[in-house]
Amino acid sequence: MYAIAEFLSDIGDIESSIDPITIRRKSRDRYAVSPLLRQQLQGKYADVVVSPKTKAEVIRAVAAAVKRRVPITARGGGTANYGQSVPLHGGILLDMTGVVGIVWKKPGAIRALAGTIVNDMDVAAKEIGWEMRMFPTTRTTATIAGFIAGGTGGIGSARWGVLRDRGNVSAVEVITAEEDPRILELRGTKTSLALHGYGANCIITEVEMPLTHAWEWRETIVAFPTYMQAVRCGVALGNTAGIVTKLLSIHEWPTPKLIQPLIGIVPEGCATLASYVAFPSADDFDEMVAEFGGTVVSACREGEGAYGIPLYEMAFGHALAQIQKTEPDRTAIEGFFHSDDIVDLVERVHRKLDGIGPLRLELRRWGNRLAGSGSPYVRFESEAQLARVARIMQSEGAGVANPHTSSVRSVGKKDVTEQDIAFKRSCDPYGLLNPGRFEVESGADDVSGAALPTDAWVARRGGG
Repeated sequence: MYAIAEFLSDIGDIESSIDPITIRRKSRDRYAVSPLLRQQLQGKYADVVVSPKTKAEVIRAVAAAVKRRVPITARGGGTANYGQSVPLHGGILLDMTGVVGIVWKKPGAIRALAGTIVNDMDVAAKEIGWEMRMFPTTRTTATIAGFIAGGTGGIGSARWGVLRDRGNVSAVEVITAEEDPRILELRGTKTSLALHGYGANCIITEVEMPLTHAWEWRETIVAFPTYMQAVRCGVALGNTAGIVTKLLSIHEWPTPKLIQPLIGIVPEGCATLASYVAFPSADDFDEMVAEFGGTVVSACREGEGAYGIPLYEMAFGHALAQIQKTEPDRTAIEGFFHSDDIVDLVERVHRKLDGIGPLRLELRRWGNRLAGSGSPYVRFESEAQLARVARIMQSEGAGVANPHTSSVRSVGKKDVTEQDIAFKRSCDPYGLLNPGRFEVESGADDVSGAALPTDAWVARRGGG
């Protein structure tokens, strides 16, 4: 269908592969956590994998692809959960993991090439006494470009907010999908154009991130008799500026029993609040959780937990992957709790969802306000079942995003504005970047997965 042989001739010595095993492996990400995406994305493969090692090679490969009108799907570490980097229409899988390196670092900021692993940036920052403000639960395998192109926030969002909040991404260098690709530098609010676009509106080549002073962190797990006690405590902690935390992850029983590393640590029947708390704040943290009826059941230096894995790998979307090791039929949607009274909103949703499945809630700042994200872990039955859960949450005022689809609009986490559409048209005039994920005509996306009732989180709820 595409002129692959001619394209390969055009790119010359840039590393490439048409090996079927390599193509199948690189054409996947972690979408298998969704039973619907497992069905919808089956058999979606690239025609060739291209692995540039420098920005110059990226530009040559993109120019050749545009010349031959071959679709391009950029891929980082393949850690996405929505199938964002699965090529819906074949073509070129542009593997950016070889375009690596710290461009520079200084107190307060760091800049790296697109394929640099987030953890490597954090390690480099700590060498000068700083650290990343936030990172995904896949920090040891996720690339920085993949994080900002597919992610929303992560560990650190409890204090610093989400990626789209002003000041959390300093600059993004991108190239356009044209026969003579342009290099563009997006700074300030313009960085939002590249955020959460799944590489469907530009190809990211460098990212500049702000840093914060490095803390010594204590991993802490607190057990509570009830889920709502844990929620009330978590919200109070999130609103207490003087207690420094970077994770507030709350899980209802029996989730601690479904995550194997927590077995034997969390008492039977208890909800949990997992947190990273800076050591200077530890005494105040412990005092506050006791006031809310909580008991610290595990406290250790970062990386020394008896559970044997990083604490952050039992939070956010990573927690579902842990649960599926025990109960493979569990899945989730993603609710958004943005209210002047988060506790009341969560309590109403919790009451309505009683018996459907244990709830999770990650607290984070969003547009300068504390908000939460999460939903019940349900035993999957059908798309209609997930739609019912979404409507229940919406009926009480929670927003809902859809992790069972992989187009920008239908997931619902990016507010697609006229500026976004104009940027897409300018950078990708032939519609070659990750086609089917973010088309210029509203409703034209190739929606792979479930069509659940969802909300545009930013548009509906305000915020950053």
